[in-house]
Amino acid sequence: MNTKDSFVKQAAILAAATLFARLIGFLYRLPLTELIGDAGNALYGVGFQFYLFLLVLSSAGLPNTVSKMVSERLARGQYRNAQAVFSAAMGVAVVFGLAGSLILWGAAGFLAVLFGFPGSVYAIRAVAPAVFIVAVMAVLRGYFQGMNNSVPTAVSQVVEQFFNAAFKIFLAFIFIDNIEMAAAGATAATGIGAVLGLAVLLWIYKRVSRRVKRRIARDKNWETEKPRALVKEVLRTAFPIIMGTAIYSIANFIDMAMVSHRMWASGAFSQLEIDVLYGQLTGKFVVMTTLPVSVSTALAIAVLPSIAGSTVTQDHDAVLGKIGKALRMSALISIPAAVGLGVMAEPLLALLFPNHPEGAVLLQVGAVSVVFLSLVQVATGALQGMGRIMVPVAAAAAGALVKIPLNYILIAQPEINVLGAVISTVACYFVASVINLGYMKWYTGIRYDCVGVFVKPAGAAAVMGLGCFVFYSVLMEIGLGNAIAVLGAVGVGVVIYFLTLAMMGGLKKEDVVRIPGLRRVV
Repeated sequence: MNTKDSFVKQAAILAAATLFARLIGFLYRLPLTELIGDAGNALYGVGFQFYLFLLVLSSAGLPNTVSKMVSERLARGQYRNAQAVFSAAMGVAVVFGLAGSLILWGAAGFLAVLFGFPGSVYAIRAVAPAVFIVAVMAVLRGYFQGMNNSVPTAVSQVVEQFFNAAFKIFLAFIFIDNIEMAAAGATAATGIGAVLGLAVLLWIYKRVSRRVKRRIARDKNWETEKPRALVKEVLRTAFPIIMGTAIYSIANFIDMAMVSHRMWASGAFSQLEIDVLYGQLTGKFVVMTTLPVSVSTALAIAVLPSIAGSTVTQDHDAVLGKIGKALRMSALISIPAAVGLGVMAEPLLALLFPNHPEGAVLLQVGAVSVVFLSLVQVATGALQGMGRIMVPVAAAAAGALVKIPLNYILIAQPEINVLGAVISTVACYFVASVINLGYMKWYTGIRYDCVGVFVKPAGAAAVMGLGCFVFYSVLMEIGLGNAIAVLGAVGVGVVIYFLTLAMMGGLKKEDVVRIPGLRRVV
């Protein structure tokens, strides 16, 4: 394996593409919210949560599974078996993806009523085809990632999200006179973007297929694994990965399942008020907190095959080194992001959603979830790479067991309402991160650099938060307006954070030279 294709470089490529794709996804929510409002966001959010849940069940474990299985075989020089893994996984994706799409389409009306959002039926049905398309795409992305090539995933993510965003705005505008159909148009765009992302992956696969065939022809390992055995391994490996990965979708799905019913139980809210508050939760809190977490998503994707390869070759020091780097890179981004979102929540929402600025308290209370969710994702990728795939499952289950009773109690309190879902989300991710990190320390013997990874970034972020608040207040006081004040405060905050971190000895030279384009990553 070429050393320049280390997991750090792959993570950098994925992080850049994922951040760009997430940024596009974030930006389209601004005009979309202006078009359909918080109530429309609720209907869109319900449809999208059902899509995510079916996607998790049908194919969410496939990218990591295929990546892990392919990278393990390539580490042994078994090119023929690596290709056989791809074929077996594609068969699994077609079957489960198609089943997920058909279930979502057929049960749309029943699910909309059951979960307390009857107006979401069209949004649920419109997004159903995307489950099948993304399942196929998941295998291709995992295949390339297992080959230590993040470029196809990165390019397809950007293409998918660009057209997804464009068609969301276009279709929502076309159906603007009917809020239910406008939300459905927005969810239908998910499938359109996925088709174009899949087309990119298929084109890249066709281009590299000749090289793959040449490597297979040189493969001296004639004991090709049987398709049935590989399908069983895919399913056996994917299931716990699905359960571990599903914590992110399950947390939001639990909220969707409980928000409407528990707020109804309080007797203090109408259906429209419930829709508006749930729209603030999904369209603002979830959207804004998941944007910085995309860095950790990329780290988790990149670290899994890299650690899997090092585990196969029994290079324990390399495993520990990669875990430490991934945690450090995640904390450097997630901690200041959480502080910034919490401190600047109200002016940020006023800037981004001028006609619908409500919901700042959700960010102020729940911003810290960014840190815990980032830790969960990186630790999950590392544990899966080491073959400890049931640990994230147990952590996810423990987090859900904490979240459900908190939701039940808090959401029904009229003065707390949807904020209860935010509080329970923080608790859920906290519990899951503690379990994952605790087990990883016990299993590997790793000694976490708590001061370097957590304390110094937290200290620098605290100084940054104070600086942002003061600078914003000064600019507002002299009458420059909210937009200039927010942008100025954010820019100053970034400078303050990195300068403070450097003065505290928390910013290393290697953190800078790993930036793509500054120096070759080895």
